[in-house]
Amino acid sequence: MAHYFEERPETASRPGAVTLVLPDLHLKLETDSGVFSPERVDQGTRILLESVPPPPAGGDLLDLGCGYGPIALTMAARAPQATVWAVDVNRRSVELCARNARSAGLDKVRSVHVDEVPPDVRFRAIWSNPAIRIGKAAMHDMLTRWLSRLTPDGVAHLVVQKHLGSDSLQRWLNDRGWPTTRAASRSSYRILQVRAREAGEGSPQETTGKTT
Repeated sequence: MAHYFEERPETASRPGAVTLVLPDLHLKLETDSGVFSPERVDQGTRILLESVPPPPAGGDLLDLGCGYGPIALTMAARAPQATVWAVDVNRRSVELCARNARSAGLDKVRSVHVDEVPPDVRFRAIWSNPAIRIGKAAMHDMLTRWLSRLTPDGVAHLVVQKHLGSDSLQRWLNDRGWPTTRAASRSSYRILQVRAREAGEGSPQETTGKTT
């Protein structure tokens, strides 16, 4: 069975399109099989985009696990002077996100594979509907890798379903030194707001993985 978090999905291509309508934005997005939620914009993604405060006006922003780009393109539209890094392990997703950004005229979106982000880039904001289904260990490695790249004043917003472990994830993040609060709650989804660690904080047992 193919998964949307595989690097090169073996699922045959079946191009499609979805529409993202928000109070401030209307986008038509190309989709395809083998990527996350190809038939509609996922409810969690929509709740995130309807709940988060505006992104910083400038600097580097991150969409972690970009899929075909609804989060990255929304960030770019709301912060046109910022550089938005749209990253995914799935190369089909990366290509779709890049095409959707070009079609929307959002030329400050950088859609790249997770291992292609320059190591010195730090993020003022991270928005993500993270791939919980990759498993807890891989998820923790992924979040450690990217949350560690928040600027000192940076803030991440993650949308996680309650029954997929939002409350335990919040506890884990706090235990690892990232101050985390529930910023919003709607349907079965929680929006977790995660702030950068204080200098010197962290767990010596943590490892940084290569998953998304």
